[in-house]
Amino acid sequence: MRKPAVTVDIIIRTPRGVVLVKRKNPPFKGMWALPGGFVEYGERVEDAAVREALEETGLKIRLKKVVGVYSDPNRDPRGHVISICFLAEPSGGALKASTDAMRVKTFKKIPWKKLAFDHAKILKDAGFR
Repeated sequence: MRKPAVTVDIIIRTPRGVVLVKRKNPPFKGMWALPGGFVEYGERVEDAAVREALEETGLKIRLKKVVGVYSDPNRDPRGHVISICFLAEPSGGALKASTDAMRVKTFKKIPWKKLAFDHAKILKDAGFR
């Protein structure tokens, strides 16, 4: 039986803007994306969001709320992937790219045309313009 995979995406809002990562791996290698990744078996989605944010950005975060659930079967070229997106704020750490990110940066002006997946839609749903 085939089942969709589950991921988390995190909108980390800082006083200087939104934190995005430049993807190191396909799909969308070299494009900007929200930090996030796959939920591990036995892991709560909230814990996955905190883990992925730290792994990809070097930031410890505090989750504020769920932005939405994104389940379009075509949103990820690797297959049917459902994402739960959280809005978060930094609570410690230092901005530093690692794991799947070749770069991490805070944006005042979002690079809309250079965003991976459906992250432009997610950011617009969260009120960014």
